[in-house]
Amino acid sequence: MANIASTTASAGTEVTARALRESVFAGLITLGLFVLFVGLKTDQNIRNELILTQRWGLLAIFVIIAMVGRFLMVAYVQPRLAQRKAEKAAAPEVAKEESFFSRNFSTIAIAALILYPPVIVALTGVQGSLKWVDNFGIQILIYVMLAWGLNIVVGLAGLLDLGYVAFYAVGAYSYALLSTYLGLSFWVLLPVAGLLAACWGVVLGFPVLRLRGDYLAIVTLAFGEIIRLVLINWTEVTKGTFGVSGIAKATLFGIKFDASKDGFAALMGLPISSVYYKIFLFYLILGLCLITAFVTIRMRRMPIGRAWEALREDEIACRSLGINTVTTKLTAFAMGAMFGGIAGSFFAVRQGFVSPESFVFLESAVILAIVVLGGMGSLTGIAIAAIVMIGGTEILRELTFMKLIFGPNFTPELYRMLIFGLAMVVVMVWKPRGFVGSREPTAFLRERKAVSGSFTKEGHG
Repeated sequence: MANIASTTASAGTEVTARALRESVFAGLITLGLFVLFVGLKTDQNIRNELILTQRWGLLAIFVIIAMVGRFLMVAYVQPRLAQRKAEKAAAPEVAKEESFFSRNFSTIAIAALILYPPVIVALTGVQGSLKWVDNFGIQILIYVMLAWGLNIVVGLAGLLDLGYVAFYAVGAYSYALLSTYLGLSFWVLLPVAGLLAACWGVVLGFPVLRLRGDYLAIVTLAFGEIIRLVLINWTEVTKGTFGVSGIAKATLFGIKFDASKDGFAALMGLPISSVYYKIFLFYLILGLCLITAFVTIRMRRMPIGRAWEALREDEIACRSLGINTVTTKLTAFAMGAMFGGIAGSFFAVRQGFVSPESFVFLESAVILAIVVLGGMGSLTGIAIAAIVMIGGTEILRELTFMKLIFGPNFTPELYRMLIFGLAMVVVMVWKPRGFVGSREPTAFLRERKAVSGSFTKEGHG
């Protein structure tokens, strides 16, 4: 008994010593990484001279957080996780009954989204709800639709696309230019923008039929930059960096959302406010997202969807089974591009202005990060990742109380990419296959069971 106690005590001492060592290493690494970015800040004085402002207190906070976090991780979190894993492996397998919330998650989520605008209006008032409906509703749903479109290319077909923002731009400029020069309505141009983007998806697909991996990523990245540079330099049509402004708004069966006597507010007897148009756009993008999800789910169950998944797992085996990989790749690019183009046309309607600065590579990186973090192939996981990433950016703008801690010149939203980078590292270490690392098979025998991410290729769960 004494030997067991002494062994346990020595093991605990060893873990504590290792935790202390690693916390010191983490502190030194944090100090080296952030000494120039956080510890020193460049400013200009009244004579336009460059001066350095020292922020050693803020740097010390970063170092202390890193050290304490690493110590707690090594000393307490990791041993606890290892113990739970061992207990779970030793315990007999018991079939868990699926809860009501799990069975009806999609229905509950859709109902919550439908009730979101009226609940927000009731809680914050008509004018106070504008920010919550637009920034925390419409903007997140746009990225959900974009990520679901990219999921067809990356998550289902396994084709790495770093230039997806190009189709987003094609859809936005298609609506902006055609509505400005030809006067066509939004409901006509919505499918037109999707078809034009799909055509460009096929154009991109042909040159990359023989490419895979890094080479495919480089070509798609170049395609996105080509589209952006064309938008900048084709000034006769796109107006270059000035962008296209005065884009026509969407209407509800011909009813405009303006202050005229025939406008929506006047016809409904409501006070004049722009929030009604935002609520209309919220339900519109929600409907487009549901259509995207429905089409994706239906196509996964069709032969073309199974061909996409076969292509993702092993292209050589897919070709040896007689599947036409040319049409499989082209349909994946076309379908993903179509939904990106539709989202782009909606973006133009929402903003009323488009410019090349809205379609930089960073947008493609954010959309791809949402797909990877959520779990490639999982619609639910991607939606959760979009809420976390895009909603998190907007929440940072509301954290004004942090100025009391870090000083009046602290701007929380400037650190959003740093926070998201750290969050991505944590999530990729904690759940390498994304938030939802399992998926249901499209073909099954007798009983449908979720496939764990451990049975799939790394990054494809």
